[in-house]
Amino acid sequence: MDNTLARVTLGRTGLKTSWLGLGTAPLGGLFAEVSEAQAEAVVERAWERGIRLFDTAPLYGFGLAERRLGRVLARRPRDEFVLTTKVGRLLRTEGFLDPSNDLDGEPIFKGVPDLRPVFDFSADGIQASLAESRQRLGIDRIDVAYVHDPDAHHQLASDLALPELRRLRAANVLRGVGAGMNQCEMLADFVRESDVDIVLVAGRYSLIDRSAASDLLPLCLERGIAAVAGGVFNSGVLADPQRGATYDYAPASQAVLDRVAELRGICADHGVPLRAAAIQFVRRHPAVSAVLVGARSPQEVDDALEMGHFPVPEGLWSDLEGDRRVGRQ
Repeated sequence: MDNTLARVTLGRTGLKTSWLGLGTAPLGGLFAEVSEAQAEAVVERAWERGIRLFDTAPLYGFGLAERRLGRVLARRPRDEFVLTTKVGRLLRTEGFLDPSNDLDGEPIFKGVPDLRPVFDFSADGIQASLAESRQRLGIDRIDVAYVHDPDAHHQLASDLALPELRRLRAANVLRGVGAGMNQCEMLADFVRESDVDIVLVAGRYSLIDRSAASDLLPLCLERGIAAVAGGVFNSGVLADPQRGATYDYAPASQAVLDRVAELRGICADHGVPLRAAAIQFVRRHPAVSAVLVGARSPQEVDDALEMGHFPVPEGLWSDLEGDRRVGRQ
């Protein structure tokens, strides 16, 4: 089996990288703690297997993911990989707490430092965020910066954060600017209005939720904007659809589990693992430049590569694309 990772161009940024990228939320302790040694082993294995796109954020483990990713990448030739991170949250010891690390009273990220993510979309906040990310990473150049989860801050993102990122792009500090969100409606607004180069859409284009296909992805295709798809397993349920699995960072409902069981049955009829279909279905869309998959072990990196190259008969795509029950479950 040919496991070579094809190279892609991320839209008008001109950046060339692997079609499969490593998402680093798990390295920040998403749902469960990950040791320093294990996190480093994940990044090492990703590099060994040809992955050259690495996505991180200050939020992921309150700086842990950036530090752990940087420890490995800082030893690699800088021009051989694409590094993306996010802005809009600063890590502080005090301030108005962003509730993103809390779900029904339980922290999403485990084993994090005693810091709190504080929203700041101002120009000064954007500059500080990038400077602090570079320091945590130990890498002096970030290729792409996404405004991270401005769901309740559309105007601040449009009026303050994105103009500052565009200024940094014009100054050749960044190669690409965009937004990363778990929704597609606001991302479509940014594509229409804000001169972005790239969007990271998490969980809204997948086997179980294809809502980005109705507006966002056609817009990206029309305007030459790179779309990077994250959350292709919808935070876990499409990778391991058992009771207790997570969907959108919360325990999956029975309705979601039943739906995933139907999808797994369709895949099984064609002899294809659900995980392979989940990765490759997303990649098939002509607007999707690259796919991010998170991993918390070297074995999960290997599995993502294997699933990304698993032979899939055209009949499966016909069956899945003809199954039009879309939208959030």
